[in-house]
Amino acid sequence: MKFLADMGVSKSTVRMLREQGHDVVHLGEEGLGRLPDSAVLEKATKEGRIVLTFDLDFGDLLAACTACLASVVIFRMRNQTPASLNSRLLQILSECERALAQGIVVIVEDARYRLRRFPIRETGDLS
Repeated sequence: MKFLADMGVSKSTVRMLREQGHDVVHLGEEGLGRLPDSAVLEKATKEGRIVLTFDLDFGDLLAACTACLASVVIFRMRNQTPASLNSRLLQILSECERALAQGIVVIVEDARYRLRRFPIRETGDLS
């Protein structure tokens, strides 16, 4: 899988994913630490990457975007140490691999995770 790690994601998480055979880019490695969230999402979509972040704004951006195909994993855990995060991330990847390939948001909490498909589409005229 291909990932784009946002600035808050630890370099040890990036290293762990690479050791697992994944293609991972960290925004800091590319000098893109100040890139706006919308541009991060655009980059991820263009490169076919899954965004890893702690930033809830990505869910809002995907909900409003009809052309965004990237998936986003948003971490909302109390224990955000790399060891705890890495363990949860590996679990999410094994359980949600198919869905992540289709463009979703995964909100990762301590005891559960939630999947949301975006964009939200109109279902037609309700009148």
